Amino acid sequence: MTHPARGLRRLVALAAAALVVPLLASAPAAAAAPSYVALGDSYSSGVGTRSYIDDGTSCQRSTYAYPSLIAAARGYALNFRACSGAKIPDVTKTQLSALSASTKYVTISVGGNDAGFAGVLTECAQPGWMSDCDGAIDTARAYINNKLPGALSTLYKSIRSHASTAKVVVVGYPRVFMGEDCNAGTWFSPAEETRLNATADLLNGKLASAASARGFAFANPTSRFTGHAVCDNPEWLNGLSNPISESYHPNRLGHSSGYTPLVSPLLTGAALRPDSVTMREAAASGAALAARQREYAAADAGIRPQEFRAPDLTTHRARVAARHAGIDIERWLARH
Repeated sequence: MTHPARGLRRLVALAAAALVVPLLASAPAAAAAPSYVALGDSYSSGVGTRSYIDDGTSCQRSTYAYPSLIAAARGYALNFRACSGAKIPDVTKTQLSALSASTKYVTISVGGNDAGFAGVLTECAQPGWMSDCDGAIDTARAYINNKLPGALSTLYKSIRSHASTAKVVVVGYPRVFMGEDCNAGTWFSPAEETRLNATADLLNGKLASAASARGFAFANPTSRFTGHAVCDNPEWLNGLSNPISESYHPNRLGHSSGYTPLVSPLLTGAALRPDSVTMREAAASGAALAARQREYAAADAGIRPQEFRAPDLTTHRARVAARHAGIDIERWLARH
């Protein structure tokens, strides 16, 4: 026979359980981390930081790049689709599929490769007697003025259709030069550097206009990087580097002190300056980022890196150009 007090306690326990179970069943699940998709080219993937995740691609994605730093600081779930060499058609073909109605944040930098900036820098880095820097710049500017706006409009429309409610930030390109070339092995003249910087400004103007037309924010790095161009102290942009693929891209400071504080308030509403904790958390995310990007490796394989090439004055072309310019190439090389 059950003791009356013991039976009462059992009834109370059962009643309490009956109340708790429905409450547990109706309790909301832990909120998922906000979805952040980083689209674009090498200026977003992190080329120039000299450390890349092992994702089975040549995209050169870095945990030191601003998308990784922002995601680590804010606890976002990053799908890191930006890839070295990407042009607008590459973004459309291989990156937009990462977007969905649940995507909350998007950043994108693209347009520089479409304008052929790596080839322009390659041409302009050569001595004036063997290069057509002005012609290369003119070709890039013609593309930026005449073809880029339409391509951007179509791309941005597609981004919005894939991610209808996401906050989208278009990220621009800094002025690379400060009027002086301190790198042995390149011959950018002050006049060429001025025109190259003006072309970056032109590109940013088109990016800003297209972003505004679609209701996207635009992060213009021009002012932020002033005083930190190639040959400045400290420089946030690499000059001629080894390996060559690192050349003329933001280094780690360029991402942590340049792009991250610039992009983050537009994307998240608060300016972020990565501290040691953020840097450690970003680095720790590398394996997970790599695993996620391996799913896209086959698609990314079709993107060709657009790399600067250092001048080679020992080639037949260089010797022919020197002869046409009336230059004794051997003596010229001995002096330089």
